[in-house]
Amino acid sequence: MSQKKTIPIFDASENADEALSACSSGEPYALLVLGDSMLPEFEDGEVIVVEPEGLARDGSYVVAYHNDEYTFRQLLNRDGKWFLQPLNDLYPTEEIPGMEVVKGVVIQKKKPGKRSSFKSYV
Repeated sequence: MSQKKTIPIFDASENADEALSACSSGEPYALLVLGDSMLPEFEDGEVIVVEPEGLARDGSYVVAYHNDEYTFRQLLNRDGKWFLQPLNDLYPTEEIPGMEVVKGVVIQKKKPGKRSSFKSYV
């Protein structure tokens, strides 16, 4: 008889830190894009795959912990300073203190239910 493996499930609205730390042991994890801040490249409802130990550089799409919350943005370096920039101009670009706020690099995206809708960022 095979043993069943249990995958931990966390309520992200109550335990966001615990939920993301459970996935941050070096293994890639998937997140669902919510909202329109990363349009037109990333649509609401798309799935992104995040590499926690990925190489972040100018222009990378990243998951970062900034202002006491996790956010999905494009990482930019301008004049030696780092910024988290949404792709949608309706949202503000924010300066970050350094790369330590970056918690993972987006390596893929996919639209649920569409086999041919896949894009890699590596």
